[in-house]
Amino acid sequence: MAQKPEQSDILQFASLIAHQLQSPIGAVSTILKTLAGGYAGALTPQQQDFVDRAAARCDESLATVRRMLAIVAALAGKRQADGASDLARVLPRALSRYHHEAVHRGIALTSAVDVEPAYVRGSNEAMTEVLDALVRNALKYTPDRGRIHVAVSVDPARRTFQVRVADSGMGIPEADREKVFEAFFRASTAKASGQRGTGLGLAFVKAIVDEAGGACRAEKADLGGAEIVLDLPMAEAPDMRARGGKNVTQARKVVIVGGVAAGPKVASKVMRLQPDADVTVVERGEFLSYAGCGLPYYISGVVKAQSELMCTPAGLVRDAVFFQQMRNLHVLNHTEALDVDRVRKQVRIRGLDTGEQSVLEYDKLVLATGAEPVVPDDISGTDLGNVFCLHGVRDAEGIKGMLAQGRAHDVVIIGGGLIGTVVTEPMVRTGCRVTIVEKRPQTLGILDWEMARLVELHLESHGVKVLTSTAAVSCEGDGVVRRVVTDRGTLPADMVIMGVGVRPTVELARQARLEIGETGAIRVDPHMRTSDPDIYAAGDCVEATDLVTGKPCYVPLGSTANKQGRVAAVNLCGGSDTFPGVLGSYVCQVFDYCVARTGLTEAQAREQGYNTTCALAPAPDRAHYLPTARMLLLKLVVDTDTHRLLGAQAVGAGAGDKRIDVAAMAITAGMTVHQLANVDLCYAPPYSPAMDNIITAANVVRNKLSGHMVGITPMAVRDLLDRGRDFVFLDVRTPGEYEQVRLPGSTSLPLCTLRARLDELPRDKPIVAFSEISLRGYEAALVLRAAGFDNVQVLDGGVAMWPYEKVK
Repeated sequence: MAQKPEQSDILQFASLIAHQLQSPIGAVSTILKTLAGGYAGALTPQQQDFVDRAAARCDESLATVRRMLAIVAALAGKRQADGASDLARVLPRALSRYHHEAVHRGIALTSAVDVEPAYVRGSNEAMTEVLDALVRNALKYTPDRGRIHVAVSVDPARRTFQVRVADSGMGIPEADREKVFEAFFRASTAKASGQRGTGLGLAFVKAIVDEAGGACRAEKADLGGAEIVLDLPMAEAPDMRARGGKNVTQARKVVIVGGVAAGPKVASKVMRLQPDADVTVVERGEFLSYAGCGLPYYISGVVKAQSELMCTPAGLVRDAVFFQQMRNLHVLNHTEALDVDRVRKQVRIRGLDTGEQSVLEYDKLVLATGAEPVVPDDISGTDLGNVFCLHGVRDAEGIKGMLAQGRAHDVVIIGGGLIGTVVTEPMVRTGCRVTIVEKRPQTLGILDWEMARLVELHLESHGVKVLTSTAAVSCEGDGVVRRVVTDRGTLPADMVIMGVGVRPTVELARQARLEIGETGAIRVDPHMRTSDPDIYAAGDCVEATDLVTGKPCYVPLGSTANKQGRVAAVNLCGGSDTFPGVLGSYVCQVFDYCVARTGLTEAQAREQGYNTTCALAPAPDRAHYLPTARMLLLKLVVDTDTHRLLGAQAVGAGAGDKRIDVAAMAITAGMTVHQLANVDLCYAPPYSPAMDNIITAANVVRNKLSGHMVGITPMAVRDLLDRGRDFVFLDVRTPGEYEQVRLPGSTSLPLCTLRARLDELPRDKPIVAFSEISLRGYEAALVLRAAGFDNVQVLDGGVAMWPYEKVK
């Protein structure tokens, strides 16, 4: 009879096979994931399914290969038991890998640790894989809505820690309990379950535990299934001295509440700075690190798949598994942070699916709780069906679904801010009748009135009805919304989108008695520390400093959240970084219009006590003779006393974003309008005029400041017209331009004939000259002033930026 091979012989042979398989399987996995990501062309749904399944099988094979190699290394004594690991820290990391699966299957995955720290022999990596294998095994053989409990206890007399992993699954027959730790052996119940397996998981566990000087056994669990018990020898706490003889502090426990923008940024940066840190992210929702600002483009179909909003540039979905595998983070989604105990440094949490509560300890806590949509109390019926806020992926799915099914014919958007304005396009594109209801006199409060009105006119040209100075009173319907009642009448509505704005989510901070700022958001210092030095905050829940005024402000933006998150991470890791503040720089797309601003509006500047000089400067965004040139309408706001740039706004089909970015840099640097006018910006006809738009706008302001030009705003001219004031509203464009479109009350006198026809103009009346962009209007004013006309002004922005009706 042939001698039965020893277990180590079998594993050594399998190791040779594993070494040969690891490289080709890895290569196949890479190719499949490249195909799945669409980098070699779009796949049909059926092809995508096949490729995804093949990639998953490759991943399973690689995991088996790696476990095999680890087992052999452990049996060979290759330092798997070196060092010490703290089970109290390792256990949450292992459990977090399977949190999402447990929640999805309704399995209560719980744990209890009697003592901290709980140091045992073995590296963190080895013990993490041991616990991972045990939990994965328990999940495999536990039915949906079952229970798994992992407990760590101490036996001081024997100087051991005991780990028990119990489940409510099918259990292990008594006759098989000693054999289940042999390589390739599977219990009869496991075979009968239909679950695939190789019989290597528990063999791997035993190899590592034996190497650490411990023991393992299988028992029947009180929960009804199997219970795997490990007895592990205690170890001394590791000596943290290293790196040039300097003392290195133990990795910190960092708890982050919030997993959308600032939270993941903090977590990722902490893990780069301190790879051994114990970082846990608690997120109430399901989705992590998604691009909330991209939701309108998902609704419109520009972004094809929801997952693209949660992917890295390489196409990896940033879910709980991604953060665990790529960032070594513990992510608890579907989990709510209930309160903070600042004395004990604990956060009490509750699983939203199970209702079970537990406590997370922290050395440093980060609040990234974000903001929540404002639903005004004075509007009733907002709880009806088909009333959305567009504050998350679920709302976006609801809106997209209604549009795809053709169930939204009449859409009412309550609130004309950024959200309400940007979301109009996908509605109109699908044939909806869209009405914006705005309580204030203008939409887009980020702009001055005349700039906002230009955007409103553009919306109206695309069929959107804009009702300003109109208050929504109620949403009415029979379970789902059917109409919106306003103080000016009733509007039919199959769908309502609340776009009133957002407010910071600060309930957890209030409960912890952290200082709340005058804006209603959490007050932080430049290091992103709250009033508790061990608690940081970042993102839409915090207030910032206005870089122009130096006063607190609330500007919720994803870009700001990411910058603040980085600063918080650097500082809680012992570094020194600061977040100086914001300018309130925004940009959005409204149909084919770019809408952008930075710094102070004219209205805001005057509220702050500034004496302002402004310029309205329309011009093509590149050489006018190119077919790609588009009109860009700029406004600059300048401090009359210091000539310092205070703010800038841009609307129009032209490239406004880069001009506003230049303005933001100029404001940050404290530049005057004279310095801005001479900035060496790049030039080529396909990208800009020879005198870039922002330089031209700066020169308009300089002309005003020097007295070479006296401007008058469209609002002031409209007031003169409305009051019937006697003045000459002088249009100096060509007769053809005048016949095509003109301003009410205007008189045509082309610039080319002006010098010959000066006698036709009264010298005792004010004259307001203008042209399409008012460059010729400015030249006309110079001619008139040289001819002795004393009261001559130029219409700011000309016909292009006239925000009222025109005669056609």
